[in-house]
Amino acid sequence: MSQPSRHRVIALYKQLSYLGREYPAGSDFFHKKLKSAFLKNKDLKDPAEIQKRIDLGDYVCKEIEAMYHINKYRAMKKRYYEDHEAESLQQKLESKWASSEGTPLKK
Repeated sequence: MSQPSRHRVIALYKQLSYLGREYPAGSDFFHKKLKSAFLKNKDLKDPAEIQKRIDLGDYVCKEIEAMYHINKYRAMKKRYYEDHEAESLQQKLESKWASSEGTPLKK
């Protein structure tokens, strides 16, 4: 493994490890899965395959961050709206979005 890809793999591991601290299934579960995934791919030699795995790791990071943002939004929504208010607001937004789908974009 070349030095730049080695450094990128280590940085990716650290980033995923940091993101896994607040994983819903528990940080221990996440770290066990993370470690086993990295150990499974430790013997890769092909630079294209290594880059493919790094890209996959970046994608996983983005998905985890998106999941955290959604969970944060949902928790915030629960604090500020009652259940029936949230449902009616959601229905209004969905109907507005559905009605605007058929219209062309304005420039």
